[in-house]
Amino acid sequence: MKAITHFAALTLGAAMVSSAFAKAPEGWETDVEAAIAIAKKENKSVMLEFTGSDWCPPCMMMAKKVFSKKEFVDAASKDFVLVHLDFPNGDPELKEKNQPIAEKYEIEGFPTVILLDSEGKEFERFFASEYPDIEKFTGHLKEALEKKELD
Repeated sequence: MKAITHFAALTLGAAMVSSAFAKAPEGWETDVEAAIAIAKKENKSVMLEFTGSDWCPPCMMMAKKVFSKKEFVDAASKDFVLVHLDFPNGDPELKEKNQPIAEKYEIEGFPTVILLDSEGKEFERFFASEYPDIEKFTGHLKEALEKKELD
C-alpha cells in the first residue's frame, strides 16, 4: 500500500512540475517582448491570445476549432507572430507569471485577442469567440491589417 501511495505522489508531483513548464502550442510564442522583437525583424504584427485553457469554455472551443489547427497557425503566421498567454487554474505558477501582462493590457475577459504592430502598439482588440472558425478568424485578422494600413 505504501508503494502505491508513493507512486501516486511521485506521479502527481511529476505532472505538476511538467505543467508548470508547459510549452506553448506549436507555432506560438509565450514571451511578448521576444515576439515584438521577432515581429520587428520579420516586418510582422503580433497577435496576443489571452486564454484560460482549463476553465474557460469559449477559450477551449477556440483552442480546439482554431488556434491548435496547423491551417490557422500557417495562415496567421504569414503576417503575425503568435503569442499564447494562458491563465490556467491548474497551473497557478503560469497564471501568476502572466498576470502582469493581463494587467498591462487591461484584460477584462477571456478569450481576448490583441493585435500589436511591430513596435508593440495596439491596433485592434476583440473577443476571439466572435470568430469561431478558421475562415472567420483569419478573415478578421486580414481586415484588421487592412484597416491598420489605412490609418
